[in-house]
Amino acid sequence: MFRLPFLFIITGIISFVLFQLLTLFDLASWMGDQPRNPTGWFRIHLLVLGWGTMIAMGAVYQLINVVLQSTIYSRKLGFIHYGFFAVGTTGLLIGFTNMNVIWIAGFATIAFIGILLFAWNMGVTLLRASQWNAVTISTACAVLYLTLTGLTGMAMGLNFHFNQWGNFHDQLFGAHLWLGTLGWFGLIITGISYKMLPMFYLSHGFPTNMQRIIIVLWNAGVLTGAISFLFDWHVFMRWLGLLIIVLAFIAYNIHISQIYKARHKPDPGYGIIWSIRSARTLMVVGIITLILFPIFPAYMYQSNIITILGWIYLWGWVAMTILGYLSKIVPFLWWTHKYGPQVGKRRIPTMAELINDRHAHYGLSVIVISLLVLLCGLGLNLPLLIAIGGSCLAIGSLLYISLITRVFTR
Repeated sequence: MFRLPFLFIITGIISFVLFQLLTLFDLASWMGDQPRNPTGWFRIHLLVLGWGTMIAMGAVYQLINVVLQSTIYSRKLGFIHYGFFAVGTTGLLIGFTNMNVIWIAGFATIAFIGILLFAWNMGVTLLRASQWNAVTISTACAVLYLTLTGLTGMAMGLNFHFNQWGNFHDQLFGAHLWLGTLGWFGLIITGISYKMLPMFYLSHGFPTNMQRIIIVLWNAGVLTGAISFLFDWHVFMRWLGLLIIVLAFIAYNIHISQIYKARHKPDPGYGIIWSIRSARTLMVVGIITLILFPIFPAYMYQSNIITILGWIYLWGWVAMTILGYLSKIVPFLWWTHKYGPQVGKRRIPTMAELINDRHAHYGLSVIVISLLVLLCGLGLNLPLLIAIGGSCLAIGSLLYISLITRVFTR
């Protein structure tokens, strides 16, 4: 039962390592360039599709079993989904390296087929179980937004070849980013957290009404922003979408505090602590951005500001949360797979012995400090600082992920 989640997680880790090695080899110089170029598209999709989405899909396949206490609709379909998505993503990345529009359009379609298979597998699983709660609803909405992200991405890929849509391509691009970053990643992380954080903290008896508020606000914010981009509405509607998302994130942080207060385990591990710190930080950044946007609209639309905010969101929260959760998810899956059947038969290591939590703390600390240096370099437009921050971020990430992969040798 663990082979399918492991397949996605291991593939995601390989993509993560490749991303960091490529960043290290060119001394992170690409991070200071405009993101809308072939190199930027390649690197971002390697991180977002090859790593983040692969890891998230693997986590969903495992988490749904736990939440529903049943198997997914079709494990075989899960492996077929993996094949389409892995091949499509690989071909798409190759297409970006040489800007081969036929490859981009063709393999974007193959990757999208993989996403559709994932959506079908999850959809049938959830409908058959009929257990609708904050986790399953968030997962269903996240998968829907992933499908819409893939649809807009495939449309852009086809337009690279036919080039008939003019400015509508940019409108698709805005909706594609909003649906993928805020819709897919936002709802899948918050949805998983409703189950994971209480588990890590051994929390019981905390109120859950905030979860419904988060889901409603988050969906409203995603739809408002995506539609405003797609139909090129007034910039106020994008600000309104951002406002609703920030309100949802404030509610999410309040709920984290509720879970924390109901804890029966004082120390959930540094990976979880850092993921919560990242959520607190992003909430503050979101509030500041919300205030500054209408005051300095022209300044907030500058490419370096958008790049900085993108890195804060993708690395400061999405990546930090995934990396933090991996320090718990991978040891749990591996311990259950390798040692679960041997419980009571011989002496076996505990899950805590599979990974050094203090070393995880050091690794995540290096990542955070390096990210701050990188953001300063981007803000001040200093290539040397970008090179130092980006390279240290890559080194810290490689060291941390090596700590995760060592679990498989225990």
